[in-house]
Amino acid sequence: MAVIVTLELPGGTQEQYEETTRMLRATDWFPPDGFIAHAAGPDGTGGWRVVDFWESEDDFLAFVEKARPLFERAGVRSFLPTVQPAVNVIVRPEPK
Repeated sequence: MAVIVTLELPGGTQEQYEETTRMLRATDWFPPDGFIAHAAGPDGTGGWRVVDFWESEDDFLAFVEKARPLFERAGVRSFLPTVQPAVNVIVRPEPK
């Protein structure tokens, strides 16, 4: 079952987010298995929020283990994930 993963990054910055995203895209394994969709932005309290959709919680956890060194290199030391079941996920197809 697909899941919604919300990551709260207290004190996280756009610069950290952009650096992490740049490093992830430079790997030969991104996007990872089970990844469906992603969105991120400021949380309104001085931190950063990420909302991802994954095929399963196990896929998300495998990604975190693989990506942890990149997160740490970008200065992201901790985040607070919330995982919820997704009843439905609709993603607009990429333009041809």
